[in-house]
Amino acid sequence: MKRLCFAFCAALLGFAVQAVADNLPAGATLQKNVAYGTDSAQKFDVYLPASPAHAPILFMVHGGGWRHGDKDMGRVVDNKVARWIPKGIIFVSVNYRMDDAVTPVMEADDVATALVKVQQLAPSWGGDPDNVILMGHSAGAHLVTLINSAPEIATAKGAHPWKGTISLDSGAMSVPQIMKARHLRLYDDAFGKDPAAWEAASPYHRLKGPTPPLLGICRQRSLESCPQNRALARKVAEFGAKMEVQPEAMSHGEINSELGLPSAYTERVEAFMRELGWRV
Repeated sequence: MKRLCFAFCAALLGFAVQAVADNLPAGATLQKNVAYGTDSAQKFDVYLPASPAHAPILFMVHGGGWRHGDKDMGRVVDNKVARWIPKGIIFVSVNYRMDDAVTPVMEADDVATALVKVQQLAPSWGGDPDNVILMGHSAGAHLVTLINSAPEIATAKGAHPWKGTISLDSGAMSVPQIMKARHLRLYDDAFGKDPAAWEAASPYHRLKGPTPPLLGICRQRSLESCPQNRALARKVAEFGAKMEVQPEAMSHGEINSELGLPSAYTERVEAFMRELGWRV
């Protein structure tokens, strides 16, 4: 039954089930399954450009409804690696625990712990631990936005400040708003029935002060994604911080898989990276 559910979720979210990294850009290397915790799921992959030197780091968190997905899926990795590794950027793709006993807040803790490990190891790769952009898709977008809204989740573990965050089509910016309306069952499986737990996992409700810059990519056709991103952006602005919202006429899966292909969409994301000081 879990295998059938995974296949369904993969199709729904636009994931490729095949793993990648067989065709890396020239000179690139891959370090697989670097552990950041004791659980078998607490690992990340590191894609290194040729001869990195003080290289910026793109830290990617996959989606899958908080219960599925993997760090080496093609639509998580392929086009992003092909685009940015040749530009001298280190790409890290992160796994996190997703079993039924693990809450989204615990998953955010995993992601934060992975970030600390990445920043600790960055100099050994030729990377810059102070020049990291967080990125996530779907559930992964929710997790990196939650950390961006509540930086103490990561800084309390020893994380350095990061440059900014790119959220690829998360509609879960206000979890209570979702849970009080009609919603997909996957939200019940992830967030449960406790309103206090909803607020603890809600980027909108965890936001209490200035945060790193945030780019929220959202689907124009979604009734959740763009409205929730815009509401979060208004609250971010109240604290004098910056959040850009970029609607795209794409599917949920395409927002992930097509990022990195030559397009106006990829160029808009790179414009945000340049605002953070990256040369792309």
